[in-house]
Amino acid sequence: MRIWTSAVRLFAVPMAVVGFPALSAPLRAQVQGPRCSGTVLQLTVQEQGHTRTDRFRFTLRLEAEASNAAAALEQLNGRLARVRTELRPLVQGKLEVPAPSTFPISRSESRDRYRASTTIQGTLSRSTYDTLIQRAGRLPGVRLQGMTSLASAQSQMELEERLLRRALARGQSQATSTASALGLSQVKLLRIDQRSQPVTRERAMAATAAPRFRPGEAPLPTGSLSLTLDYCLS
Repeated sequence: MRIWTSAVRLFAVPMAVVGFPALSAPLRAQVQGPRCSGTVLQLTVQEQGHTRTDRFRFTLRLEAEASNAAAALEQLNGRLARVRTELRPLVQGKLEVPAPSTFPISRSESRDRYRASTTIQGTLSRSTYDTLIQRAGRLPGVRLQGMTSLASAQSQMELEERLLRRALARGQSQATSTASALGLSQVKLLRIDQRSQPVTRERAMAATAAPRFRPGEAPLPTGSLSLTLDYCLS
């Protein structure tokens, strides 16, 4: 919190909205009010909240080993074909599979071993959450690295509005209390600098055949917001 008494010159300050990975770059805007001839109070207010999970983004690691790089790649291709067949019906949109990498992993009795690996990413609904975990656990060379909880666009907007209202209310309350302590009665909001930090909840997981996993038990998507507020106290 900063307090100073002087006239201030207002200027444009970036303002971003709460977002999630699926959205485009944050929008920027600014809100500014009249000049202040009294005492300027600057506050920083932070809020964080959760919203409902709409879908999940999963990450799988796929590996294969053989006596040479070509054989490792061939085995990886076969395993990848099976993964695509098993998981494609469960996935919303396309699977993302980057180019694989191969490298030697050990040397024993003058015989090299090579490993080929890649990752597989995609998005799935709540209804196929457990099914993907169970199927991934039965596939050779597959390790489930994690699930990221994602919110719907509507839930994201509702969380954004909720965090903004809470932050503004807390800032107004703090400004009013400071004004009262200084023997002042007027509180006017001069400027808002809003910065939002998208935070999704990721859970590292080991895929197994049992027990069953429930989407409602996964960590919820989380959004955070930070406001720098300038008030004029008089």
